[in-house]
Amino acid sequence: MSARKESMEVIAAVRSNLESCILGKSFEIELLLTALLAGGHVLIEDVPGTGKTQMIKALAKSMSGQYRRIQCNPDILPSDITGVSIFHPRDEQFYFRPGPVMTNILLADEINRATTKTQSALLEVMEERSVTVDGETHPLPHPFMLCATQNPIDFEGTYMLPEAQLDRFMMKITLGYPDEQTERNLLRHGAAGQPVDRLEPVTDMQHIADIQQEIRKIHLDESVSDYLVSVVRHTREHGSVLLGASPRATLSFMMAVKAYAFIQNRDYVLPDDVKKLAPYVIPHRILPRPEARMERMSSERIVAQILEQIHAPVSMGQ
Repeated sequence: MSARKESMEVIAAVRSNLESCILGKSFEIELLLTALLAGGHVLIEDVPGTGKTQMIKALAKSMSGQYRRIQCNPDILPSDITGVSIFHPRDEQFYFRPGPVMTNILLADEINRATTKTQSALLEVMEERSVTVDGETHPLPHPFMLCATQNPIDFEGTYMLPEAQLDRFMMKITLGYPDEQTERNLLRHGAAGQPVDRLEPVTDMQHIADIQQEIRKIHLDESVSDYLVSVVRHTREHGSVLLGASPRATLSFMMAVKAYAFIQNRDYVLPDDVKKLAPYVIPHRILPRPEARMERMSSERIVAQILEQIHAPVSMGQ
C-alpha cells in the first residue's frame, strides 16, 4: 500500500470516529482535521452543550495521543498550565514538574475565563511549541495542538482574548445546534452512554506527524498563492478594518489550504479551497473599526465582501 493511500485511510478512519460521536457536523469535523494536519490550533466558540469537549476528546482518543484538559477560571495561574520548578533539599537542585501543557492534544476549556496573565502563558506554547520555566526551555511533545473553547455570550468574569493570541489560532469554528432529525438521533445514541467512551484508536501520533510532513509538499500554484495573499492584504486596506490580518495569518492560511487539499485527496490547492477556508482562518484575526461595529459590520461580513471583490484565478488541471 502506498504511503498516500495509507494516509487517506487513516484520515477517513479518524473522521468516522469523530462523526460517530458528533452527529451532523461533518464539515466542522473536516475543519478540525484540517487544522490538526496543518499543525495549527483551533478556537471553538459556541454555547454550552453543543459537543465541543466531546469532539476534542474523540480526536485525541482516535489517535491514541496524550490528552489533557484545563478548566480555565480566574483563579488558575500560569504555572498551573506550564509547570513549575521544585527544589529538592536532598539533591540541592531544582526539578521541573511538567504542567498539563506537556501533551499532544490540550483542551483549554472556557479560555476566556482565565485572566490575561494566565492566557499569556499560552503564547509561547502556541508559537514555539515549548515552555520556559525559570530560564530553562522545555519542548512540548510532537505533534502538539491546542484546542480552546469559549462561550459567545458575555458572562461576568470573562476576559477578552488579546489580538496576539487570537492570531495564533489557525481557525475559529462553531458547531451550532443540530437539526431536528440529528437531535432525535442523539437520543438513540445517548441511551447507550457516551459514544467517545467506546472509541478505539485508529492511528498514532507518529503517523499524524508524518502526514503533516507530506502536506508541506502539496503544490500551491503561483496564481493561487497570489490570490491567497491578495485576500489577506485586502483586510489591511478595507475601510471598515482597524487591524488587518498579519503575515502570520498568511502563512497559517497557506498551511490550512494545503491540508484541506490533502484531505480532499489532491496534490494541489484550488482557488475554491482558499474561498472555503477564508471565513474560518481570517475573521478572528481582524479588528473592525468602532464605527463599523456600530453599523453591524462584523469581521465575517468584511471577509465575505473581500471574497466577492477579488477575482479568483481560473482553476487549471495540475
